[in-house]
Amino acid sequence: MARIALLSVSDKTGLLAFARELESLGFSILSSGGTAKSLASEGVKVETIEAYTQSPEVMGGRVKTLHPRVHGGILMRGDVDQADLERLGGRRIELVVVNLYPFERTVADPKSTHEEIVENIDIGGPSMVRSAAKNHARVAVVCDPADYERVLSELKGHGEIAPSTRAELAAKAFAHTAAYDAAISGYLSSRNSDGSRDAFSKYLTLPFERAYGLRYGENPHQAGAFYVERNAVAGSLAKAESLGAGGKELSFNNLVDVDAALDAVREHQNPTAVVVKHTNPCGVATAKDLATAYLRAREADPTSAFGGIVALNAEVDDRTAKLLAETFLECVIAPSFSAAALEILRAKKNLRVLATGAWLTGDHEGLQYKRVSGGLVAQTRDATCVGEVTRAKVASKRSPTSKELVELEFAWRVCKHVKSNAIVLATSDGDLCCTTGVGAGQMSRVVSVQIACEKAGESAIGDGLVSGDFASEETVGRSTSGIGYSSGSTLLS
Repeated sequence: MARIALLSVSDKTGLLAFARELESLGFSILSSGGTAKSLASEGVKVETIEAYTQSPEVMGGRVKTLHPRVHGGILMRGDVDQADLERLGGRRIELVVVNLYPFERTVADPKSTHEEIVENIDIGGPSMVRSAAKNHARVAVVCDPADYERVLSELKGHGEIAPSTRAELAAKAFAHTAAYDAAISGYLSSRNSDGSRDAFSKYLTLPFERAYGLRYGENPHQAGAFYVERNAVAGSLAKAESLGAGGKELSFNNLVDVDAALDAVREHQNPTAVVVKHTNPCGVATAKDLATAYLRAREADPTSAFGGIVALNAEVDDRTAKLLAETFLECVIAPSFSAAALEILRAKKNLRVLATGAWLTGDHEGLQYKRVSGGLVAQTRDATCVGEVTRAKVASKRSPTSKELVELEFAWRVCKHVKSNAIVLATSDGDLCCTTGVGAGQMSRVVSVQIACEKAGESAIGDGLVSGDFASEETVGRSTSGIGYSSGSTLLS
């Protein structure tokens, strides 16, 4: 009896080579619509769904695989259902390779009409995927081209796909259809009566996949794991590649800090380094080259930099790597690393090195979520910052100088990523901008100013100062009286 593989895919990545390998292993190919035409045009022998079911595709292709011979061939349980399958005129289907209409891609295209989006809601595909996944004791279901090689390897090596593999593929298939349905319900429930879309849909289902376990959670007695979004964007932490350095796994706190550092460094276009400790930037600097930027960022608060997380916005060269290697750091993340830089950094036993590859700018849009007991709160990502200082209203008698504006603009970009009450002191020298003191997360804004000034020391005199919240001239004066504060300062609002 011929072994049958049913192939019906929208994403045809690797399909032709996969189908030819299946043919060489003795499989007959059963296929529908565009997939059948694509394979037949390349010389693959294909039996169409129409021929198999003896029922034509109707309604513009909306109804083609919804047929008892198709689902009976997938769902039949060995010899138990053989008689029923024969009465239907069906045959056993052993392998189901299906991925779905590109609904999410269609929604993301601003040119797509509502009618086009609805037409890309797949019905037959999810039905076949779910049937095969339910019957994974006998049938293997493949919904991701990345799994083709694994399936072929097992068929070549053992003549069949292992039960454990079929179970894994079934779980992945159900996750695939669940995420697909979540995207559909999210889209439909986001539409307003006038056809516009609300940023916050009524139904929110967030599909994630576990990437790996963590060394521990927020505290050593807590377990942890890292889950990534199904469609995480390129340049995000979820897509970052580990380049092999580091003798231990990342922890919950490491990942939170890495993300905070990455988000902060995205605000700057010139070569920039951000050092983060406990989610707050403790040193940030821009310069003509990355090595100088990192050196200044580290020296802004060398005590806090020890054991910190570093994010950089350009490829790390060997000069920068040598400076990074001078201090104990938990993790370094950047778009890329030169071969010479990697050789230096990999010599640091416990240093983790991550590369984002693609780069996201600070103004990219998205939703952010925070878990609360029994639910979560959601907000649009704060994609603003650039130009806010230069457009601000001068609230003091004296206008800022051009140098002060540069310092305030830089400090404002940093302040966005400091926990409130947030105070940032910064200085500039030509193309170089650098924080000199950061006060973060205090219950009193006055205390935050005092902490920032204490870190800056005498260099705080003449620095630009920004506050993440309202800070009056009187508040700044009371907080800085010990360092020679002058009432001639500039305030913007």
